[in-house]
Formats: sequence, C-alpha cells, structure tokens
Amino acid sequence: MEDLMAVVDHLIEIGAADADRLYVTGGSYGGFMTSWIVGHTDRFKAASTVVPVTNLVSFYGTSDIGWWFAPGEVGPTPFDDVDALWKASPLAYAPRVKTPTQVVAGEDDRRCPIEQAEQYYTALKHCGVATEFLRYPGPHSFSTQGRPDLRQDRLSRLLDWFSRY
Repeated sequence: MEDLMAVVDHLIEIGAADADRLYVTGGSYGGFMTSWIVGHTDRFKAASTVVPVTNLVSFYGTSDIGWWFAPGEVGPTPFDDVDALWKASPLAYAPRVKTPTQVVAGEDDRRCPIEQAEQYYTALKHCGVATEFLRYPGPHSFSTQGRPDLRQDRLSRLLDWFSRY
C-alpha cells in the first residue's frame, strides 16, 4: 500500500491526478489491495473491489490456491497463527472504512470465492458504509475474459458508482 500511495502522491504532485477526485479499484490481488486501502485511508471518493480476497482465514479452506498461497505469501496457516492471518485480512479493518465501496464477485470463482466478497459486503453494510454488491455468473476471470455483455455491464456500473461520488 505504501508503494501505491507514493505513486498516487507523485501523480498529484506532477498534476496528473486531482487529490479531490481519487477513486480506487482492482480485481483479484487488486481487489484485496482495494479493500485493504479503504480500510486504512479515506482519501478516495469511492472504491470498487472486484473478486477480492478479504479474509485470509477462510480463504485458506475455500480457494483452489488458499492452502498453499497463505503460507507462501503471508506466512502462517490458520492452524499456526490465526491472529496473523486475521491482521493481514481487509475484513478485519471493515469497521474503519468510510469510502463508498462497490463489491463485485463471480458466482463460480474458485480462486477468490464469492464468500470472500459476501463477507466484505456484509461487514460494510453492518458498519453503515455506502455499498452495493454485484454478483455475476462466471469464474474468476469473468470481468476480463467473460461474456462481452457482462463485462460491459460491470464497467458501466463501475462508472455509475464513481459518478455518484
């Protein structure tokens, strides 16, 4: 996150971005990072997190890569140190989120299972954050390689969401 915020700061500094009109979005790891960012800063007007991982504890047992990804990328398994995985999970910081956040998921996503997005959306609703949940048919890659009409719909809804804020 620090690296990404440094890029944003640089773009603002050189006049390529407007500090008063910043939006953040990303899919897969970008969805994780989008969810992480809005839990740690409120500098963005709105966010859209697409096929995110938000809970590294449940990700371990529900993803097609969770059982090896968490230990390889984060360190422990839930059996070794559940607290460390929770602290590295965007879901843990949902109570801090102030940024209106759109949550987007694929019904047949085995990489970042829909339950990850559902948990995050539910937490944001519980915390009173402006949010909406978009559920699309298809696998992890639906937003970039799926049916053209669904890709167009998602992008239209993304632009509408950002336009609202």
